[in-house]
Amino acid sequence: MKRRRRGVTLIELLIAVTLVSLLSVGILFAMRVGLLTLEKTNIRLMANRRVLGAQRILEQQASNLMVVKTLCNGPRDDAGNGTMQFFHGEPGQMRFVSRYSIQEAARGYPQVLEYLVIPGERGIGVRLVVNELPYTGPPSVDPLCVGTGTDPATGFPVGRYPPVQPSPRSFVLADKLARCEFQYQIVDPGKGTRFWARQFQGLLPPAAIRVEMTPLEPDSSRLQMATHVIPVHVFRSTRVVYKDIDEQETVYE
Repeated sequence: MKRRRRGVTLIELLIAVTLVSLLSVGILFAMRVGLLTLEKTNIRLMANRRVLGAQRILEQQASNLMVVKTLCNGPRDDAGNGTMQFFHGEPGQMRFVSRYSIQEAARGYPQVLEYLVIPGERGIGVRLVVNELPYTGPPSVDPLCVGTGTDPATGFPVGRYPPVQPSPRSFVLADKLARCEFQYQIVDPGKGTRFWARQFQGLLPPAAIRVEMTPLEPDSSRLQMATHVIPVHVFRSTRVVYKDIDEQETVYE
């Protein structure tokens, strides 16, 4: 008598191989979808972090503004007479000295900040960039002021500054913007009122700085640069005598 032998037919083998292949394709497809979703989530998270980081840099640099005096390339005496405040504010550019820098935050040396609005990539939209120059004392900002003039609105002397120029070392704070403009809050000491102006070169720093930014492609699903109003807090003024608790005079340079 012939013995029965266990085994599979060729058709059963083909069916088994086909099922395993389908399962493998399904698993690979699920892994691919998961990895793509993770990549998109990381990209959106990094974009949100960049927006928050840029907003924080703007707020910290403006709120840590330092009152610095300049003679606009003129002669400087020991008493600092004839000086004017180093602050250049226009709709598309701005200059001032701050204790906060991008690389060293609040732990480093003061920096001369130059903000500039330039065209975006391929001429589409605009972007906001900033230059950081080392601040080594009041004489270091004199070459940045090319002359003096008179403000027609107030009659006070003001400095004349050359346009801010971008460089390969310029840091891009915000990109893909449809509009970016600076405005400055001015306090009228006589009336006690406040109003916004598109240009500022006063005897005192502005009370606040407004950065109006409109994204080029609005997207409600992610964080985007928006208008910010940053109050300006002046901590110490250069060449001004202060008194501490022990009534000891200290001059901050």
